[in-house]
Amino acid sequence: MASWIEQHWAASFDAPTERDRRGGYFRAYDADLLVPRPLSVGSALNEQAARAETAVRDLVNSAGAPGLEGLSRFLLRSEAIASSRIEGLQASPQQVALAELAITEAPGMRGFTENARLVANNILALRRATTDLAMSPRVDVEGMSSLHRALLPNEDAGLRDVQNWIAGSDWHPLDAEFVPPPPDRVPRLMADLADYATGAVHAPLIQAALVHAQFETIHPYRDGNGRVGRALIHTVLTRRRLTRTSLLPVSMILLTHSREYVDGLTAFRYSGSATDPAAIDGVAKWLAVFLAAVEQATHQARDFVVQLDSLRLDWDQRNSQARSQQGVRDKPRASSSVARLLDLLPEAPVLTARTVERLLGVTAPAARGALEELAQAGILHRKRVERGTIGYLAREVFDLLTFAERRLASTHWDTRQSPPARPVPANPQRG
Repeated sequence: MASWIEQHWAASFDAPTERDRRGGYFRAYDADLLVPRPLSVGSALNEQAARAETAVRDLVNSAGAPGLEGLSRFLLRSEAIASSRIEGLQASPQQVALAELAITEAPGMRGFTENARLVANNILALRRATTDLAMSPRVDVEGMSSLHRALLPNEDAGLRDVQNWIAGSDWHPLDAEFVPPPPDRVPRLMADLADYATGAVHAPLIQAALVHAQFETIHPYRDGNGRVGRALIHTVLTRRRLTRTSLLPVSMILLTHSREYVDGLTAFRYSGSATDPAAIDGVAKWLAVFLAAVEQATHQARDFVVQLDSLRLDWDQRNSQARSQQGVRDKPRASSSVARLLDLLPEAPVLTARTVERLLGVTAPAARGALEELAQAGILHRKRVERGTIGYLAREVFDLLTFAERRLASTHWDTRQSPPARPVPANPQRG
């Protein structure tokens, strides 16, 4: 049974103010285990889960789904910047993409800041840790800790051995909004969470919702719990083959509607038996919040796919016009390097000839020819990235990604109706 445990906090004479020096009693939450916990889902929630899962599957199986990989990578940038402790410093999407390219293709590449390199390193580490955990035979506590280390490489590794809390004073938990389980309860709860995340008793979206809520409730690390908890959503969905990667911006939706998100998590933390009506209603409220976020994330991702499709058609027209002016057939063959490169741009908006050789399996002259053709059509923009090496940037893809992130930070999903509710990249300005 879940319960609240009364604990005593000793006064601290090192605290800066009299209020912070206080000692006294507080209540920490001792959660139920997930694996043996019964779950009751009513008909309305069952229908909502089915509707959300169908929407996700339709999106993943759509023709434009590969373009979402670019959106997924770009949104990881937000977590990577936070993890690098460089919030507020400039690391533009293009610079981060150039830094990623340098790490994987050309160590001597220039044209990006040190901040961009730090962010790119974190993105690659986070993607590797997330993939490893999603593809491993089972989820275990060490795998989740590896994810934590990838997100916060400078933090203390391993499960916490101290009491933590959310909001209130930095010096004591007496005024906290929520106090997670005492540290001696954490190892057992985390082992149970790992077992539940490995299994498949419930539908993928229900499982992802419960894993996220339970992780945030346990708050097993000193810092970075929110980032790891958000990554675990995609771990579950990828393990269950509902999505191929973390291509749904679910966590961004939850962060934007933070009040509903916190209310849902609070309702999830019932006291007493899981079969009590209040407990059933509380868990149902959280599941409804999570499923609504999935539906909205799917809708936003689909809009992004539509915009990419429109951009792709515009590219085709511009390339046809440029080819006609040069006196060659207006449309390249479907199997040509140019046509294949156009399909690749949403996923790889920064390229060099060497990258194209590797990705398309073509010769160096064919790679350079395809890149130059698209540059002459105004689809790609040249940028010298190191001596003897030209980078080619699909700036319009970066613009779409920036607009998408700005919309996801708006409570109305439209920055004309409500401004972004958290730091986001500036609107693209093209001369």
